[in-house]
Amino acid sequence: MNFSYYIAKRYLFSPGSSNAINIITIIAASGVVIGAMALFLVLSGFAGLKDFSLQFSSYFDPDLKIFPSSGKTFTFDETQKKKVNQIEEIAHFSEIVEERVYLEFRDKQKITSIKGVDDHYDKVIHTDSIVAYGNWLTGNDFQIVAGNGISRELSMGVEQTYTNLLSIYAPKPGKGIPSDITKAFKSQKVVNVGIYSVNEELDNKYIFATTSFVRDLLDLPEDKVTHIELKLSPDANKELVTEKVLSIFNDEVIIKNRVQLNDALYKMLNTENLVSYLVITLIAIIALFNVAGAIIMMIIDKRSNIKTLYNVGASLPNVRKIFLLQGVLMTVLGTILGLFLGVTLIVLQQQFGLLMITPSLPYPTRITIMSFIVVFFTITTIGFIASLLASSRINTKLIE
Repeated sequence: MNFSYYIAKRYLFSPGSSNAINIITIIAASGVVIGAMALFLVLSGFAGLKDFSLQFSSYFDPDLKIFPSSGKTFTFDETQKKKVNQIEEIAHFSEIVEERVYLEFRDKQKITSIKGVDDHYDKVIHTDSIVAYGNWLTGNDFQIVAGNGISRELSMGVEQTYTNLLSIYAPKPGKGIPSDITKAFKSQKVVNVGIYSVNEELDNKYIFATTSFVRDLLDLPEDKVTHIELKLSPDANKELVTEKVLSIFNDEVIIKNRVQLNDALYKMLNTENLVSYLVITLIAIIALFNVAGAIIMMIIDKRSNIKTLYNVGASLPNVRKIFLLQGVLMTVLGTILGLFLGVTLIVLQQQFGLLMITPSLPYPTRITIMSFIVVFFTITTIGFIASLLASSRINTKLIE
C-alpha cells in the first residue's frame, strides 16, 4: 500500500489529541456533505422544473414549424403538398392561418389571435391533452375553442346552442383608412364549443377555428398559409427533414424546431440554473475551505509525528502528500455521503411530495447522471484545491 495514502487514512479516521481538533474536523466534513447535498438538490430541482415548464410545449408546439421568410403568408399549393406528403419522415402536417382579431362577447371586449387549423391538426398536436372543458373543433366553420384566460376575461363559457355568440372582427386587407370605420373590419359570429388550458401565456393568446373560416374572415386564397406545423416519425432526423422541406419551398421559408420555438424559455431556465449553480458553488467554496482549516490544525496536532516521519526517511513532498490525501479522502467520502443523502431526499420528494407548490402539485424534481458528475467534480475539485493549499504550509522550518 502507498505509504502516504496509508498514513493519510490513519490520520483521517483516528481522533486527534484534543476535542477542539476533532470538532473542527467534524465541522469540515459536515460542510463537504452539506455542500454536495445542497448542490445536488438544486440541480435536481432545476432539472425537474425545466421538464415541468417544457412539458406544455410538447402538448402545444409541433416537432417542426414552417414560417414565411418575409411577410405574413406564403403559398402552399397542391404540388408542394404532394412533395411534403412524399417525405417519409413526416407523419402528419397541418396548415395554419393566424391573425390578430378583436373579440366582443356581450359587453366585454379583447384583442387576441385567432389560429385557423385544419382536420389534421389533432394528429400534429395532442388536442385531447389541452382541452379542459367541452370539445375540440368538429369541422363546423362557426365553432371556436377559446383559451382558459380568454374565456375568463370575456366571462364566456362552453355553449351548447347558438344563443350566445362571440363576435370576431378582423381588419380588411388594403391600404389607407376608410372614411367609414365600420367598413374597415369584417366580422363573423361564432359559438365557443370548448376551452383549452396549457399555461397562463398561451391561455390568453389564442382562439382556435377552422382554416376555411379564418381564410374567409381574412379574405385569403385557399393556397395561402401563415405557418405549417409538422409531426415527424419517432426516428426522423430533423436536420435532414429541414433540408428536404427547404428544397420544396426553394429556401423561401424558415423552419424552427421545438427548442427554437421556445428559445426565450430555454435561455431563461438555463440562466436561472447557471446562477443557482454558481451561488451554491460559492457557498460550497466557503464551506469547503473549512477543510483547509482542519488540515492545518491536523498538521499542528501531528507536528511531532511529522518530525518522526521525516527523520526516518520520509521526504518533504511525501509528508505534504499525506495531508493532501487526507483532505482529498475527506472530500471524496463527504461528497459520496452528500450525494446519497441528496438522492434520498429527492426520492422522498417524488414519492411523498415533501415540498408542495400548491396543495395538489409537488415541486418537480428529476435525477440525472449529469447532476452526479457536476456535483462530484465541483466539490472534489474545490476540496482538492483547499487541501493543496493547506498541505503546502508544511516546510522545513516546521519539521526541524
